[in-house]
Amino acid sequence: MTPASWRIILGSSSKTRQAILRELGYDFDVLTADIDESAIRRESAEDLVLALAEAKAEAILAKLSNAQQHSDESSSRNLQTLVLLITADQVVLHQGLILEKPRDAQQAREFIRGYSRAPASTVGAVVVKNLTTGVSVSGVDKTEVYFHPIPEEVVEALVAEGEVFYAAGGLLVEHPLVSPLVEAMVGSIDSVMGLPKDLTISLIAKALASKP
Repeated sequence: MTPASWRIILGSSSKTRQAILRELGYDFDVLTADIDESAIRRESAEDLVLALAEAKAEAILAKLSNAQQHSDESSSRNLQTLVLLITADQVVLHQGLILEKPRDAQQAREFIRGYSRAPASTVGAVVVKNLTTGVSVSGVDKTEVYFHPIPEEVVEALVAEGEVFYAAGGLLVEHPLVSPLVEAMVGSIDSVMGLPKDLTISLIAKALASKP
């Protein structure tokens, strides 16, 4: 459980990220960032996910600052207690292309069909900010996923269900229709699902230990 002396804010509406953080034993509050992700572009996948995770953190910090300005003195003191803000982002690399969330059904089909031809690599960033000390730490984690041929009926079922539209590259390795089709994975499934456990634990420790 999260120690009573500090608290965590997870800047993500992702149910999988929330589930992973709970699996790590942390209690947390959830705040979401309202940013236009399409307006943030970088040439490399690593730079892109870091920029997006940082932008999410900055948007949430602005929300917290606004809340603090409109709160009473007691609430303001609560916002000044030891707080860690965690944000994350992820893309998929496939045959040299950066894939984000599918924009429509046809693109989702193209993404999923492509994984039968070549492996997919997830590239995810995690940013942890200590809002008390001002220390910010971040890191990137990668995992490669190799698939058996993906039947067309699976592709259509995934698109019809709709969850693929909320995942980078439409990649849902944990889905019961998809997991039997995973041939091999170089890395961890929690990384593919959007919040690498080892990296997150390491960054939390660094954010708590580092001086401003």
